[in-house]
Amino acid sequence: MAPSLAQAYRRRWWMAVTAVIENLLFSAVLLGWGSLLIMLKNEGFYSHLCINNETVFSNISSWDSGIWHSCVDQEEMLNLGFTIGSFLLSAATLPLGILMDKYGPRPLRLLGSACFAFSCAMIAGAAYNPEVLSALIFIAVSFNGFGGICLTFTSLTLPNMFGNVRSTILSLMIGSYASSAVTFPGVKLIYDLGVSFRVIMWVWSGLAGLVFLNCFLNWPVESFPAPEDISYTKEVKLSGMVMDDKVTGDRFYSHETTMEKKMAAKQQEPDPSSEQLPTGEQTQGGPPFRSSVCSPIFLWSLITMAMTQLRIIFFMGAMNKILEFLVTHGDPHPSNDLLMEAEQQVGFYSSVFGSLQLLCLLTCPLIGYIMDWRMKECDVDQSQPEPPKRDRKIQKLTNAIRAFIITNFLLVTFGVIQMIDNLPVQIISFIVHTMVRGFVHSCAGGLYAAVYPSNHFGTLTGMQSMISALFALLQQPLFVIMVGHLGGDPYWINLSLLIASLAGFLLPGYLIYHRRNLMREKVEECEREAANQSERERQTLLQSENGHTKNHTNGHLSN
Repeated sequence: MAPSLAQAYRRRWWMAVTAVIENLLFSAVLLGWGSLLIMLKNEGFYSHLCINNETVFSNISSWDSGIWHSCVDQEEMLNLGFTIGSFLLSAATLPLGILMDKYGPRPLRLLGSACFAFSCAMIAGAAYNPEVLSALIFIAVSFNGFGGICLTFTSLTLPNMFGNVRSTILSLMIGSYASSAVTFPGVKLIYDLGVSFRVIMWVWSGLAGLVFLNCFLNWPVESFPAPEDISYTKEVKLSGMVMDDKVTGDRFYSHETTMEKKMAAKQQEPDPSSEQLPTGEQTQGGPPFRSSVCSPIFLWSLITMAMTQLRIIFFMGAMNKILEFLVTHGDPHPSNDLLMEAEQQVGFYSSVFGSLQLLCLLTCPLIGYIMDWRMKECDVDQSQPEPPKRDRKIQKLTNAIRAFIITNFLLVTFGVIQMIDNLPVQIISFIVHTMVRGFVHSCAGGLYAAVYPSNHFGTLTGMQSMISALFALLQQPLFVIMVGHLGGDPYWINLSLLIASLAGFLLPGYLIYHRRNLMREKVEECEREAANQSERERQTLLQSENGHTKNHTNGHLSN
């Protein structure tokens, strides 16, 4: 049986800790594609596309020798698999958001864990005969991406149970999602120790079953309401007891009162602090969804998120080839020693990149702290008659502006470092890339939570992710152009993406303009309230004077 919302609230810390671990091991693991790509090539996936694999060492087949050569055709095909998986990892959020707003996170989380287990089992099965079953990798990464985003997306509602630290917990969830790119590099370390790739996948599939069990036992059917949407009721039970005195025979009646506190989501009401959007028919529970979609803030956020997503996904898909070019410098006929060095350097730096993904667990709460900055000063203190020091709506926007400016500055910094032809310097770009991945989703989630009604959050986030994923599909033709026409040189593509990433500053620019309008409206509202208060005091004074004059006149008449 699923627990009630009140029971889930008592278990919220257990659910938060396990959600972080589950996100780390089972959510966006495809983002560690560089390490998975090496293992897939070693296992012979799509190696039959390479002519050199027809005969190796005196006509001994690659299957018998265990030695597989790679080629551009193989890398393009496998990168297509990464493109499909990463697309589903983001695009599936739109239908998931709609379904989660309607049915809650529990069924989606159960479905996601089952899909992830199935994907690992399918990869393990395909590894038994990759020459015939290589095509299964496309189905496997599709289920892997879909299952991973189900686990990630459902965990984003859990921070609603944590009040004023909601953005910090949300950032921790996003940090664990972003850090899941470390999982495949960790798996590669186990693989390099001699453990069979198939055994690793089967064990991983079994562990995903534990995620299913944890969700089945601890996650409620209802959605987690936001703190402002929670209502508490007290149920009082009266029970009577009858007691007879054995000595006197008198009968006594006693009553026992039991008080139970219950928690539930209260009915949605129109949000007075929501952005003033185009008018339209109001739906029950707040402003219409169409108004939220057509608002300038959402449209500007689409531009920022789409550009950032393309920049991030392209680097993750093309990282191995970029690192290889930094070693060979595009030599059309590299020596065997240079090829060996390139392979070693790519393996080392891809492991470093994967290990640095754990930084997301440290950097994402930082952006969450920025999003929660001075929010406690916006709370109304019931014991004090004074109003809160800061307006909650304006403070949320101020925090979002700071967060997006920092994130866009880091994205531009990443693009500049990518232009430097130096391999050790790229470690700095790994760190910045990790920070951007964690920051940008926290910024978007915090902005939508600040501006739009809570019942629109899931669908808006899903729509933004889907549109960003569609735009990020451009990474596949960019990769083909880089390894084909440009001979592996990423310079011109990096330069184009660096220029395009400057568009990210348009969103905080509009937010500054919108905040100025809100502050002006706030001042005008305060002036109107002050004028109304003065008018009420004047009317009260006039009534008092008229009453005093009337009483004085009546006194004279009586005399």
